[in-house]
Amino acid sequence: MSATVRKNFVFSEEVAMHLEEMAKENKQSMTSFVEEMIEERYGKKKVSERMEAFENFIALGEKEGAGLFGDKTIQSIKAEMDV
Repeated sequence: MSATVRKNFVFSEEVAMHLEEMAKENKQSMTSFVEEMIEERYGKKKVSERMEAFENFIALGEKEGAGLFGDKTIQSIKAEMDV
């Protein structure tokens, strides 16, 4: 799905020149180059949010006195799988 955002972005002349130069180097339009930069940063944001949620999940298990896998360690689980 595609959406058109009708906003005027005002860049300094220097930033506009940098954007144009970088887009040309990557053989992209300025629009696709900006899209790519936004998606890259958004992807990093989502990874960060997921990592924070995972760390909170782990911390919750530790707070309750049991690890993520109860009383078992990863090593003991692996040892059981080898049997």
